[in-house]
Amino acid sequence: MPKWNSTILKSLLVPGAVVFLAALTLAYTGWLTLPLPALKFLYYSAMLGAMLLAWRFHSSRTLIALVVLLLAGPAVALSAGEPQLLSTIVPALSVLVPLNFALIAGMTERGFTVPSIGPVALFLFVESVAMAAWWSALAPKPSAYGHRLAAVISFPAFAFVGIAAVAAFIAIRFLITRKPVDAALLWALFSFLLSLRFAETPRLAMLYAIAAACILGASIVENSYLLAYHDELTGLPSRRAFNEALLRLRSPYSIAAVDIDHFKRFNDIYGHDTGDQVLRLVAMNLSRVTGGGQAYRCGGEEFIILFPGSATHEALPHVEKLRKAIQACEFRLRSGERRQASRGPDRRTARTRASKGEAIRELVREESAGLVSVTVSIGVASAGGEKSFPDAVLQAADKALYRAKGNGRNRVETAGSSRARAAGIA
Repeated sequence: MPKWNSTILKSLLVPGAVVFLAALTLAYTGWLTLPLPALKFLYYSAMLGAMLLAWRFHSSRTLIALVVLLLAGPAVALSAGEPQLLSTIVPALSVLVPLNFALIAGMTERGFTVPSIGPVALFLFVESVAMAAWWSALAPKPSAYGHRLAAVISFPAFAFVGIAAVAAFIAIRFLITRKPVDAALLWALFSFLLSLRFAETPRLAMLYAIAAACILGASIVENSYLLAYHDELTGLPSRRAFNEALLRLRSPYSIAAVDIDHFKRFNDIYGHDTGDQVLRLVAMNLSRVTGGGQAYRCGGEEFIILFPGSATHEALPHVEKLRKAIQACEFRLRSGERRQASRGPDRRTARTRASKGEAIRELVREESAGLVSVTVSIGVASAGGEKSFPDAVLQAADKALYRAKGNGRNRVETAGSSRARAAGIA
């Protein structure tokens, strides 16, 4: 399976699917032995903890989802004593809660501001009041049913269609954004729907409600981890992850330093939005590097690839393959992406324009149709001899990278190549 596919799958399943499967295991193995009061305590503790995390990390979508679940829970709990009422309330919630989750998935994260939170809070208030009024109208008198029958909880057919549509929408949203909160919304929705399905069994219903709260809370922790250890623009592991990976390296290993050719001049001519497209394009190829390599973005247009267990001659074919793959990739410039306006007389003299025109011809190949290809220079070094420490290997890779740039760019140089040429070795 390609690395980018396995990464997406991992983001989708961890931690949401893990918590969901843990709840299923407890429910179907008989390991759930806690009494109902203890489960209620855990439920409200999980809800409070997840809400505090959402507030602290400014995750408004997660907090709204928790509020939706917290508002839906009492309606089920208050109906538990009346089977006919329960069998009416639960199907209604099986439609309303997925619709609310679909709206939350479509929201843009804007923190806790009045313009972003106010309309949502008003909508949830009106929805809750309407549900409470409907519940009061349906509530029977104590002797209305004579004797109580076992509640038969089932979702109507149209509810299953709605649930499937909402689940598909949230899954597509996750594939676009790759945000942990979107994956968490999907698994939390499944868990809460099971809580509704087993509403006539309070302990099971409470277990799945706890799982839904834990999934949403865990997504905030996962998102914080991604922000700390992954670059938000490219999705590659960041410098912090790279520094920790260096500490774990054991010889033999190789380090490849990668730099996008003329990237700063590219930004000047085409703008930073296009520059971001270039970074994502290069990062996508780097994430697919073969040979057991792992790519990191260490700042700006600079990337590092670690090859644990590989010497230079073993890593070199994979690095060269990567360079050619990046050169072969093309993307289409949108009309008007080349900057037209001057950025000041000191920045845009005729001589500067000419020199940058020459530089950009080295950087890209622009076709009449607006297709652009980008090139990279790469320096490779391996541990061994004087270069036994990661810092020394990294410095050697940087020197090889500068030599690649000095020798015309769009090429791969190794740390020993200059010494080999000096000795007359081809």
